[in-house]
Amino acid sequence: MTAGELTRTRGSGTQSVYAALRNEILSMVLGPGSPLDEVRLSERFGMSRTPIREALVKLAADGLVTTLPNRNTIVAPIDFAELPTYFEALTLMYRVTTRAAASRGNAQVMEEILAQQRAFAEAVTARDAYAMIEANREFHVAIARLGGNPYYTTFFARLLDEGRRILRLYYQTFDDRLPRQYVEEHEQMIAAIAAGDVEEADRLATAHAAQIVRQIQDYVARHMNRAVEMPGL
Repeated sequence: MTAGELTRTRGSGTQSVYAALRNEILSMVLGPGSPLDEVRLSERFGMSRTPIREALVKLAADGLVTTLPNRNTIVAPIDFAELPTYFEALTLMYRVTTRAAASRGNAQVMEEILAQQRAFAEAVTARDAYAMIEANREFHVAIARLGGNPYYTTFFARLLDEGRRILRLYYQTFDDRLPRQYVEEHEQMIAAIAAGDVEEADRLATAHAAQIVRQIQDYVARHMNRAVEMPGL
């Protein structure tokens, strides 16, 4: 095997490990504080420790894992103290991306938004929490993409990824029966965007963000004592 082939093979291995662990962390299969031992991960994925280590470095750059002073690596804790600033940024991005989308017309991207909304509605009906979270992310990223600002799209996607663990904890309180209002609010946002009604899109996005923030805040307030007792939270 040439040096170039070796580099590509290792890079592919790194990416596959990164993608698998990232999904497990964001979906809470690997909970906050879970240990990530290089030797065990190497055995699990059937790879040398080098691509494992490189994948963990990428996850650390995403803020999803952290290395302790003893050099052990764990899934990053959820910092509930940072939620107010997170909610502030999230609300802003809901508003600016939905406003921007309503001011532009792109039939192809609108089809993508509609497709993601169908996927979201189906996931809600199926009570598939992981699919709900993923479809919700893709729905709002598609709206951001329609808005035409790639910086907004990238930043909003990262915010939504960071919030997936919080949403997963929250959905558990519904026994994964997400209220139908989420689906209806998405439909209303789509209608405002399609009509080019910037102010209505802004109003709906603001209300959508506010009720999500309020519900998550209520969840955290009700479960904070339990959260504090959970390792890594």
